[in-house]
Amino acid sequence: MNPFDIVFFLVGLLGLYLGAEWMVGGASRLAVNVGIRPIVVGLTVVAFGTSSPELAVSLIAVFEGSDGIAIGNIIGSNIANIGLILGVSALVKPLRVDSDVLRRELPIMFLVSILFIALLYDGTIGLWDGCILFAGLLSYLGYQLKDVFKGDAQEKNARLGEDSAPRNGWNVMLIFVGLGLLVVGAKLMIDSGVVIARQFGISEIVIGIALVAIGTSLPELATSLVSALRDESDILVGNIIGSNLFNIMCVVGLVAIVSPLSVDRELLYFELPIMLVFSLVLFPFMRTGFVLSRLEGGLLLLGYGLFIYSLF
Repeated sequence: MNPFDIVFFLVGLLGLYLGAEWMVGGASRLAVNVGIRPIVVGLTVVAFGTSSPELAVSLIAVFEGSDGIAIGNIIGSNIANIGLILGVSALVKPLRVDSDVLRRELPIMFLVSILFIALLYDGTIGLWDGCILFAGLLSYLGYQLKDVFKGDAQEKNARLGEDSAPRNGWNVMLIFVGLGLLVVGAKLMIDSGVVIARQFGISEIVIGIALVAIGTSLPELATSLVSALRDESDILVGNIIGSNLFNIMCVVGLVAIVSPLSVDRELLYFELPIMLVFSLVLFPFMRTGFVLSRLEGGLLLLGYGLFIYSLF
């Protein structure tokens, strides 16, 4: 095996991580500076930003004819978000869960996952399927962001001080540099990942679900660990659920609109049911005292480890 393929894969992974970090940071600060409420920034900019590696990887994978990596990346990322990231975060510190998450966001995530499976049941996710998913995203955002610019006028003016223009210019630059790193990093990961997969006889689906998905989930992992250490459980749990929603409705929706996705129907018998099981198990875990405990986090992480082991 050519060692340069591994180097390119790791460099691409680093590019994805730095690109997402810079793009999310710049976009978040820019949004707050122009008067968007911080909570809305978390629901939209941060959730979309941490899903941007999945979008970059999936788009480039489709353009290069690697549909298996594109769809595997989404399924693997959604499983990793729950099993790996929530699991590790709960081990670091038990996570408090808002009752609204159990009543609204978690059921929405589960229903969107069911819709995703139903749309790919025929083996393809085409233009109209993508439109349905993206329309669902717009509806969800419209509901969440109906009061996006509401807030104290003096608070908004305070944010727009004399030095806001230079800061905004820097934030815009970070967004574009981050976006460029995402694209370059995604291409390096896809090209080298396909070569490595073929040399070891591993399918593109497995590469997408395991290696690429973990790589594209690094922004969520970094954000979640920091939130756990700062005792910001609401941000952490909301970011994971929001990222899973964006992965399906935004990433799959946009990719399918650009180019139809061919899906291996074998996914319906193992990987996709596992994705649903991880979503379902959050209901009883989070309902016990509205806390995700260290024991429950350990069980999530163990389940994720067994899932990855079974793939190989």
